[in-house]
Amino acid sequence: MDIDDILREVDPTFHAVPQEKRNLQELTRAWIAERSAPELLPWPADGLFERVNDSIKRQIEKVEEMTGDMDPKTNFALIVIQTELERFKYLVRSYLRARISKIDRHTLHYLSTDALRARLSEMELAYATRHQALLHNHYLSSFLSSFPSALQNLNDSAGINMVETPDLESAVFIRLLKDTLVEGRGVDSDGAMDGRESDIVILRWADAKTLVENGSAELV
Repeated sequence: MDIDDILREVDPTFHAVPQEKRNLQELTRAWIAERSAPELLPWPADGLFERVNDSIKRQIEKVEEMTGDMDPKTNFALIVIQTELERFKYLVRSYLRARISKIDRHTLHYLSTDALRARLSEMELAYATRHQALLHNHYLSSFLSSFPSALQNLNDSAGINMVETPDLESAVFIRLLKDTLVEGRGVDSDGAMDGRESDIVILRWADAKTLVENGSAELV
């Protein structure tokens, strides 16, 4: 099995699949993309996590119903359901940890504009706001209160910008979803190539971002 086979398994456009399996495929793709991208990606706006949470609740209820049944066939089915349940839970936890890690590193950045705030879910936005407020209060009580009021802001952009931002120049791997022109910046010179569907390309995220956002490629 090569990388194309693996990605094809989680490609919801490959063939018609049941909704629950399609949820797993979409979750897997979102998890891979979030872990690969150097910056926070937009929160899924298609109700993916609501569907995944409902699926997890149904599976937990099913496990509770089947627990204690001594029928070997039921026990085997229970093992299968529990394995699938753990897979869902692992992907959700890992996906959320990846996002929280990015929010913790660049909280002020993601709270700085409406466009960046829109990438966060409601709970993430509340977490980031509270996290930054606690951090600022801690700094105030520790040392900032001894500074002049003009120097107490953590988001001061006069002169050197104090807001740390993600490194958009870091390298990522993308898989092309269709034939498209791929343009990238190199150390010595820029370049372009005619990419073919299923090609795997390494680019700076700043160059790959547009391809991912317009659906021409996906992160791997």
